[in-house]
Amino acid sequence: MSYDQFSLADIQTNFSLTVHQSRSLFEEVMPLEVSDHLKVTLKENIPLALNINTEKARSEMLIVPMLIELRKLLHRTVSLFSGISLDVDESRGLMGICDYMICNSPSHLYVNRPVIAIVEAKNENIKAAIPKCIAKMYAAQQSNQEELIDNIMGIISTGSSWKFLILAENSVFVDYDEYLIENPNKILAIAVDHVRKVSS
Repeated sequence: MSYDQFSLADIQTNFSLTVHQSRSLFEEVMPLEVSDHLKVTLKENIPLALNINTEKARSEMLIVPMLIELRKLLHRTVSLFSGISLDVDESRGLMGICDYMICNSPSHLYVNRPVIAIVEAKNENIKAAIPKCIAKMYAAQQSNQEELIDNIMGIISTGSSWKFLILAENSVFVDYDEYLIENPNKILAIAVDHVRKVSS
C-alpha cells in the first residue's frame, strides 16, 4: 500500500485517527498582503490555467506560484519540496511521493521537520484526495516525533480551490470551507499562521 491507496476507513482503522468536519477552522485568520509579483502572476495565470484546464497547467501556473510566495512571506525560513519521496514506514503503507512539502527548516538538502503536506486533487475532486492527504500528514507527524512537531497541516488544491486540514495528536480536522485562488491573501494567511504557530 502507498499513500494513493488509502481510504478514509483505512486511515481511521490503521492509524487510530478520528476525522472531524463540522465547522470553519480559520475564520479568525485575517488576510495578509501579498506581493505585487504574485498579483500580476495570478492575474495572467488564472484564466490561462483554467482554460487549459489540465492538472499540469493548474500545478505549474497556480499552485507553484502560491507556494513560492508562501516561502517569501516566511522570509525563506522554510523549505519547499516538490515531488519528493516521503518513505516513513513501508510496513504501514507510509511511502510514496509527496506532491509538495513545506518544512520548518531553510535547508533543501533533505526533508527535515515537515509541517505542511500539499496534495494536488486529481480530476478536480478534493473530497477524493482527503484520505491521501491525511496519510501524508500522518507520515509527516511520525517523521517529526524526535522534533516534537505534532501539529501538521494538510492542503488539498485543484489550483483554483484550496482545502485545509489539521492533524493534532490523534484527531484530524477538515475545514468546512474551501478557498478560491482569487483570494490568495486568505489562503496564504492560513498557511503562514500555521507555520508561525508551530515555530513558536
